Amino acid sequence: MSTKTKTTAFAGTYIEAVGRRKTSIARVRIFANHEGIIVNGMDYKKYFPTADMQKIVEDAFRKARPETRFGVSVKVEGGGIHSQSEAVRHGISRTLNTFDITLRHSLKKAGFLKRDPRVKERRKFGLKKARRAPQWSKR
Repeated sequence: MSTKTKTTAFAGTYIEAVGRRKTSIARVRIFANHEGIIVNGMDYKKYFPTADMQKIVEDAFRKARPETRFGVSVKVEGGGIHSQSEAVRHGISRTLNTFDITLRHSLKKAGFLKRDPRVKERRKFGLKKARRAPQWSKR
């Protein structure tokens, strides 16, 4: 019988928000006066291997430029890894907005507070893809 212990990266009070993109959902907690970003128990640079995805995660802090240092703890699931990075950015932006309302203008202007609702369209019967019809033949 194994026992699981709950480990948290940071201690103290936090602000929590949910970020979403396609089918990815990220539960984000920010802790004031800490530093670092932990995603699913590992450093975000290890979880998101490419520089592009790491930049997406950091974008909210780059645009808002908060005066306080934050530690970020994230649990993310669903979707692909790129979608997860955008869900994390959405969640971080929402927590920063809750922490300091003056950051809202820069985050909103960058489009980080809006959920990107685009998802793949379902396939309809009689069609090859969502909208692609079979090739028509006269004879």
